[in-house]
Amino acid sequence: MSGKHHDHDHDHDHHDHEHPHAAIEDHDTFTEYHLLEQALRELLIETGVLSAADVQRQIENQESRTPAMGSRVIAKAWTDPGFREQLLSDPKPAITALGIDVSNTPELRVLENGEGVHHVVVCTLCSCYPRMILGIPPAWYKSREYRARVVREPRAVLEEFGVALPASTEIRVVDSTADLRYLVIPERPAGTEAMDEASLAALVSRDSMIGTAVLSNPAS
Repeated sequence: MSGKHHDHDHDHDHHDHEHPHAAIEDHDTFTEYHLLEQALRELLIETGVLSAADVQRQIENQESRTPAMGSRVIAKAWTDPGFREQLLSDPKPAITALGIDVSNTPELRVLENGEGVHHVVVCTLCSCYPRMILGIPPAWYKSREYRARVVREPRAVLEEFGVALPASTEIRVVDSTADLRYLVIPERPAGTEAMDEASLAALVSRDSMIGTAVLSNPAS
């Protein structure tokens, strides 16, 4: 599929179905791809295209990428209106200015959640994900169940994640591709006006940057 918005709100809830859905499980259904990756890696080393040291460096680089990097980006966007505008219009230079290398990565688009609209990210074909700022995707993001259901019934899926949105909120499901990734700016919690960037970053969860969580007031 192309990286287009599914700009319609799905108002299905559990009462629309004969049987309730099980919650999204945290499991990985991509064992076959892991085996293929291992075989390809070994072939590249054997043929001299890559060395074992090259592979190890890439592994260490990927392991250094964690959701904390994305949390820094979000906290900066909450506190710096100029940065927020650049992040929404041209994300890579904005993120690079924070010392995060996103030069050799797919196109990135940043979307903002707020009153009346909520974005949630999926990759319907596989598991395309903004690893450059969020690290390794959660297993549930790669599951066939999540990839299929969140497009059809996002409201029901979000409720299983504990996200109960008002009926008036438009839910926009966005589909990541090999060439396009998404990052969501979650709505800033109330009562955080006096907090600095580091404290704000600590509030931001991985799932809120995917759209499967909302952030609550830290005092609540």
